[in-house]
Amino acid sequence: MQFVIVTGMSGAGKSTALKFFEDIGFFCADNLPPVLLPSFADMCFGSDADFDKVAVGIDIRGGKLFGGLFDALTQLSSRPYLTSIVFLDASDETLMKRYKETRRTHPLAKTESTMKGLTMERLMLAELRERATHIIDTSYILTRQLKEKINEIFLQNKTFDSLMITVMSFGYKYGLPTDSDMVFDVRFLPNPFYISELKPLTGNDSAVRDYVMKWEQSKHFLHLITEMVDFLLPNCIEEGRNQLVLSVGCSGGKHRSVTLANALYAHLQAKERSVFIRHRDILQ
Repeated sequence: MQFVIVTGMSGAGKSTALKFFEDIGFFCADNLPPVLLPSFADMCFGSDADFDKVAVGIDIRGGKLFGGLFDALTQLSSRPYLTSIVFLDASDETLMKRYKETRRTHPLAKTESTMKGLTMERLMLAELRERATHIIDTSYILTRQLKEKINEIFLQNKTFDSLMITVMSFGYKYGLPTDSDMVFDVRFLPNPFYISELKPLTGNDSAVRDYVMKWEQSKHFLHLITEMVDFLLPNCIEEGRNQLVLSVGCSGGKHRSVTLANALYAHLQAKERSVFIRHRDILQ
C-alpha cells in the first residue's frame, strides 16, 4: 500500500503532479489538513475500502493547520503503509515568472510582495524538504517531463535519481545564463555561421552537426567534458544536490553550442541520467 504526500513550493506544480498520480491509478485528495492525514490513510486502506495507492496534496494554504504536519508524519511512520514525500521545487526566478504569467497572488503575499511570500514559504518548508523522499525541481522541465518522472518512480519502479540535470545551449551575445552551475565555452571551434548554406540552419540539423563534429578539437573537447561530468555527477549526488545546470555557449547560441549541448545530452541519456535539454537562444 502506497501513501504519497505531494508538497512543495507554491507554483512548483503540485496540482499538476496530483493529476499525473491520478492517471496512474492513485486515489487523490488535495489540500487536506495535515492533522487528518493518519485517519485519512486509515480510512483509505481500511477493510471497507479498496484503495492500494493514495496521493494527498499538502501545502501552506492550510495556514496554521500546516503546523500539525510533523506530528502527523510521526503517526504515519508507525503505520504499515509505504509513505513517501514528494517535494516539488523550482527556483525563485521561475516561480516569480509563473506568478506574473498567471496573475495569481502567492498564498503568503496577500499584503506583501511575491518575493517576500516565497522567502517566507521556503523557511516554513525547509525541514519538510529535508525529510522528502523525492525532490523534483520543475524549473526547466516541461509538463510531460514531470509526468515521465512520476511514472518512472511510481509506475515503473525505477531507482530514483534526485539529481535533475539541465543541459542548456546559449549565445554569449545574449548574456550568460544566470543559473548555470558549469559553463563550457565552444567559441574556439570553427563557426558554421560563416558558411552560407549552414548559416540559416541550427545545431539540430544534421548538416551543421556533421560540420561541427568533423573537427578533431570538437571530438576531443566533447570527450573531455563528458569525462569531467561523469566524474562530477556521483559527487554532486553524494553532496545532496538535486539540480544541475550545464551550459554550453557559442557566439549566437544556434550552431556550435546547440551541437555540443545535444551531444552532451545524448551522452547523459545513455547513462540513464535524469536529463533535459534546453536551447535558450536558438530562435533569436
